[in-house]
Amino acid sequence: MAGCSECGAGAVEQVATNSAFRRVLWIAFLANFVMFLVELAASYIGDSLSLQADALDFFGDSTNYAISLFVLGMSIAHRARASLFKSLSMASFGLWVIGTALYRAVTDSEPDPLVMSGTAVLALGVNVGIALLLYRYRVGDSNMQSIWLCSRNDAIGNLAVIFAAAGVFASSTRWPDLAVATLIAGLNLWAALQVTRLAIQELQLGRRERDMHTGVSVESRLT
Repeated sequence: MAGCSECGAGAVEQVATNSAFRRVLWIAFLANFVMFLVELAASYIGDSLSLQADALDFFGDSTNYAISLFVLGMSIAHRARASLFKSLSMASFGLWVIGTALYRAVTDSEPDPLVMSGTAVLALGVNVGIALLLYRYRVGDSNMQSIWLCSRNDAIGNLAVIFAAAGVFASSTRWPDLAVATLIAGLNLWAALQVTRLAIQELQLGRRERDMHTGVSVESRLT
């Protein structure tokens, strides 16, 4: 009976954790989608690739939060597959930004540092707030870790855009903007690799547990 009480307490705690995590995900989803629209407009007004990269990052994150809300409470295998999809989207975004940076290196004009810095400060405030909400969930499964890594990378990216704006202002060139856009892309590629490794481990663990359960079920029927 003691064991049953502990299992019941654990189940209640898990439900409570999922409920709190779900509320945080909804807040993060709405904040990221709004900032995607804000930064997308600012990137065109300020002609900034780093802001455009950050805007697309906000859009990717809002999509990832929506996926996480959908798979929350599902089996570890379903959550791991969702994480693989999210890592693919992060990697695709990173590669696209790097390709665009190479193209803009020979075609684009100098961005507006005031628009860059003002928008980046606003985005930093949003991302720091989200990161603080997600901090307690940073050591969960691949689904939780992918969310934490996205939030952390966004805050780092916002700081980098602020420095890029200062660099553009000081040098009167586009190079700091392109360099920071490439940095944001690199952070997404690294995070995608980390999430992919963990998700693959979880899928392998899920298969082993399923095989063990199947073996026990067969044995119990034979006896």
